Amino acid sequence: QVQLVESGGGLAQDGGSLRLLCAASGRPFSANVMAWFRQAPGGKQRDSVAAITWSGGSTYYSTSVKGRFTISRDKDKNTVYLEMNKLKPEDTGVYYCAAQTKLRPGIDRDTEYDYWGQGTQVTVSS
Repeated sequence: QVQLVESGGGLAQDGGSLRLLCAASGRPFSANVMAWFRQAPGGKQRDSVAAITWSGGSTYYSTSVKGRFTISRDKDKNTVYLEMNKLKPEDTGVYYCAAQTKLRPGIDRDTEYDYWGQGTQVTVSS
């Protein structure tokens, strides 16, 4: 059983920075892909923000965050990070960490992930 715990959310100003962490547990922990999703205020769906392959470290970003956010992972610590710079008010939402542990055809839809964290709130004020 995989458990994901996010931390690092909070309040930032427009143009500011925040760093999110996702600690994964489960022995031995292994995943195909780790990702961050965002659920906007009042939104029902979770949108892909960034993803990283656990083994090779290849990264993928949504158009809205490319160039501002950086996803990384530390395999020794079973931790995934999301460095968020140049934050905008539209980045506000609940950020979820997700793990894809079964082979799936894609990586950008929430239905393609097997485990989820509880979410952490990010609020960017203008």
